[in-house]
Amino acid sequence: MGPLGAPGAAGRRIIARMKLVIVDRDGTLNVEREGFLQSPDDWQALPGALDAIARLNHAGFQVVIAANWPGLGRGQVDMATVNAIHARMNKQLAAAGGRIEAIFFCPHAPDEGCTCRKPQPGLLRQIGERYKIDLARVHAVGNSASDAQAAQAAGCRVHLVLTGRGAPAPTDPPPPEFPAGTQVHADLAAFATALIAADEAAHPEPQSSSA
Repeated sequence: MGPLGAPGAAGRRIIARMKLVIVDRDGTLNVEREGFLQSPDDWQALPGALDAIARLNHAGFQVVIAANWPGLGRGQVDMATVNAIHARMNKQLAAAGGRIEAIFFCPHAPDEGCTCRKPQPGLLRQIGERYKIDLARVHAVGNSASDAQAAQAAGCRVHLVLTGRGAPAPTDPPPPEFPAGTQVHADLAAFATALIAADEAAHPEPQSSSA
């Protein structure tokens, strides 16, 4: 959870250095089921996804999830089940050495007209407000056009993984419903590898001088 109140000067410096990644859930981090996740047993990580989160963490990135969960709005799943699913996810991540800082989700059905259901950018803007970070510095990754459109509308750097039911067939460039400049990766593991390499190139470790 974000800190209460406005940060002091030291806090502002820490926030300025924050490295944040927003990750979609179904089809990006875990296997995408027909309909929606209904029980903890439905949650199954995609190959390499848990290690990808752990590698991002170890490279200094904080990872948060942004997901649509219309089953809540329709009364098809309750918060106890949601919490149990997330507990299973967090346990598996911890075993792999990874951590999700927070989970943001839209509970509304598509016909409710909310501003937080992707492709609307409200959910991602909530994340920016919580962490007091410029979303132009945040990388957002998902597997569908709605993920990419929400990321673009929020001002994030847009990434697409070719996994899950919503992913397009591999094309270069991506189909027209995806924002121009969308960066494409085979899966979350490939995304993590590319992002970590780019970050290391942009912020090389200072060389220690010998006495």
